[in-house]
Amino acid sequence: MAANRPSEPTANWWRDAAIYQIYVRSFADGDGDGTGDLAGVRARLPYLVELGVDALWFTPWYLSPLADGGYDVADYRTIDPAFGTLAEAEKLIVEARELGIRTIIDIVPNHVSDQHAWFRAALEAGSGSPERDLFHFRKGRGPDGATPPNDWVSEFGGTPWTRLDDGEWYLHLFATQQPDLNWAHPAVRQEHEEVLRFWFERGVSGVRIDSAALLAKDPALPDFAEGDPHPFVDRDELHDIYRAWRAIGDEYGGVFVGEVWLPDAERFARYLRPDELHTAFNFNFLACPWDAGLLRTAIDDTLSEHASVGAPATWVLCNHDVTRTVTRYGRAETGFDFDAKTFGTPTDLALGTRRARAAALLSLALPGAAYLYQGEELGLPEVDIPLDRIQDPMHFRKGGADPGRDGCRVPLPWSAQGPYAGFGADAEPWLPQPADWASYAADLQSDDPDSMLTLYREALRLRREEPGFATTGEPGARELTWLDAAPGVLALSRTEGLLCVVNLAAEAAELPEHTAVLLASGPLDGAGRLPQDTAVWLRA
Repeated sequence: MAANRPSEPTANWWRDAAIYQIYVRSFADGDGDGTGDLAGVRARLPYLVELGVDALWFTPWYLSPLADGGYDVADYRTIDPAFGTLAEAEKLIVEARELGIRTIIDIVPNHVSDQHAWFRAALEAGSGSPERDLFHFRKGRGPDGATPPNDWVSEFGGTPWTRLDDGEWYLHLFATQQPDLNWAHPAVRQEHEEVLRFWFERGVSGVRIDSAALLAKDPALPDFAEGDPHPFVDRDELHDIYRAWRAIGDEYGGVFVGEVWLPDAERFARYLRPDELHTAFNFNFLACPWDAGLLRTAIDDTLSEHASVGAPATWVLCNHDVTRTVTRYGRAETGFDFDAKTFGTPTDLALGTRRARAAALLSLALPGAAYLYQGEELGLPEVDIPLDRIQDPMHFRKGGADPGRDGCRVPLPWSAQGPYAGFGADAEPWLPQPADWASYAADLQSDDPDSMLTLYREALRLRREEPGFATTGEPGARELTWLDAAPGVLALSRTEGLLCVVNLAAEAAELPEHTAVLLASGPLDGAGRLPQDTAVWLRA
């Protein structure tokens, strides 16, 4: 199965890699306790090889109280016991690499857990101590200090300040249990640089940077003021931090991908300059509605802003924070916006699945790296989690109005016959699976020529084997050309005569001249025309 895969990908593997995101807690349960773990991942490596991915991105697997799904890290050098041990992680990195699959880990530099040794020491040391200088502690406003130090709003809603018994407040842009670090302090920078070396020396090939644009704060922590630079988003000081990281990565041949949510294309591109990050996530494409004009604009804008700094684009349809693709595309509003998430949104899953299949071929045909969130290859829908089982702090911080992100994190179905759809043998999974979850099982889809899994396997195989899908990364290279097409139809060509056509119009569309159909997301009609919400790869 791995015979045709290179054991040592080229130095520029990241420019057009297919990268699979693993949310360990929900991937596969190796010890039967209801929680996914590294043993489960190791057992499923043959599946990932057959799927055809080049790298695995692991969301945080470190010691954590799991107040925010592991993004509240208590110790970066220790694997959480629920997932396994450091020795298992090291073994997994080696085993995957021997199969031609690299490992990318997640670093969360903006904040740590309130159980981190630094924060516990800061609480114990008290006001004015050097230990508190590693974070953002402040006196409150008003005569009794009972008002938060500024008017900022948490990323999860509400004030990002929590008051301690001694009267001081500490800053947390996310959950209360995630105190923000003070990146103006040299010890914070040194610690993270040492953590990077720790993992690069254990064989990881890359690092994904969580909330990469939020680390640096205006030292005065001022209120928002119209026209002033943002006090904590996209501060200029960030670029020195990432230049230092890039120098470390270059020592080990490691790469960086940043989670950078910015509306300004020029500001976004700065993070991708040759001495900073290698790539950044493309949220404009991810959040784009199922609309031909908007998708084309998102693609053009993405390629343009990356070309200005010679960086490859990234393409993704879903991740561990976002409503699953088949559900989102089956709704009246097909874009994604955190503020628009509500309970009980009507969904046509058949329509959403048809569109998700077409979107898969579109995204995998584009020049650059592709990210695939676990379970997307199975066509999993978003799950309505019972209110008494929701764990995501976003749900609670927003007063229960937001269903949170647990619906895209439900443990995967591996077997139609096994307990808990094959996720684990003994204990109920940490999030409940729907009654029909086994109908999406990987073993059922594996032998079905029309399944979502088969579509992804074939698309990833062609993407890897066809030279025309390669991304050169050469300055000025034309990686994509748009073809004339009817309204509502996207038609593009890559090199070597490869074409991708996607029909988002209401009527079937004529295909351009071609010599072969390589892959279609659904059946063509009897006249060889492309039906609505269908995509096809052709050879000219």
